[in-house]
Amino acid sequence: MSDETSPLSEIILYQTEDGRTRLEVRLEQETVWLSQAQMVELFQTTKQNVSLHIKNLFQEGELERPATVKESLTVQKEGQRTVQRRVEFFNLDAIISVGYRVKSHRGTQFRIWATQRLREYIVKGFTLDDERLKRAGGGNYFDELLARIRDIRSSEKVFWRKVLEIYATSIGYDARAEASQLFFATVQNKVHWAAHGQTAAEVIATRADATKQNMGLTSWTGEVPRKAEAAIAKNYLAADELEALNRIVNAYLEFAELQALNRKPMYMGDWVAKLDDFLRLSERKILRHAGKVSHDDAVTTAAFFRPGCAHSRLRIREPEKIRRGVDLVRASADAAG
Repeated sequence: MSDETSPLSEIILYQTEDGRTRLEVRLEQETVWLSQAQMVELFQTTKQNVSLHIKNLFQEGELERPATVKESLTVQKEGQRTVQRRVEFFNLDAIISVGYRVKSHRGTQFRIWATQRLREYIVKGFTLDDERLKRAGGGNYFDELLARIRDIRSSEKVFWRKVLEIYATSIGYDARAEASQLFFATVQNKVHWAAHGQTAAEVIATRADATKQNMGLTSWTGEVPRKAEAAIAKNYLAADELEALNRIVNAYLEFAELQALNRKPMYMGDWVAKLDDFLRLSERKILRHAGKVSHDDAVTTAAFFRPGCAHSRLRIREPEKIRRGVDLVRASADAAG
């Protein structure tokens, strides 16, 4: 890549953790660009050493040169003259790779830091620069982080675990009791209803369609959705519905955890009432019934899942009970509209 230096280019000062190295960096397209000379200073090594490692990176196929090298026009002092020169800058991928190869004290410091971050990611599933996020005052990356956390908290496994943790403080709690399963289903359906006007089972029964691409699923992990994902209501929601669900779940869990801190004796029914109070305060619709489609019927519908492209010629003979339930849900939706 090649370009001319623009006055809009963002230049900041970068300082290593030990405070010894201070150099200019170029932030562009969400990466950092350093020249070969800047990498020499960063890792406290020789130009020949950095040049050798960069050459090997490309020869060994670890990185592709067009994607990692950018040529820019820079102004620099040469003796008494101010001249313009074309200088190669290398992006963050190249900088990290050189840092893992260079043999110097500063290179060792870099690898210790990088390995600590990598270990934290492998063990915990995340790594954060807390101080950087605090200093930056949030920004777009912080908003992205919060959105991803909300999405994780509303996943069925995480939500189920957190709800049970709250329910475990109830009087007469029994983890093996059927009431525990019913409690989660009640809470799950209430938050779904508040977000988009359907229970979890109704979402699956009305939106799972083998004639549609990926059976109507809107989100899944990996390149191709799996059959198990077809049985999760959240995976059929539109973007605005998913955003509402994630925020409702996140806010409710915070509310419930705060209530639990009061150490007030609570029964299961009390927690359901608290959820209704929360939804009422949020000006959301409150589910007053069990829904018109059962969980088992929804799972039966999802069982027709076929991965890949739409199957326009596939005819599904739904059980009569499921079809009646779906018709009732759609009729209710039309009446509400």
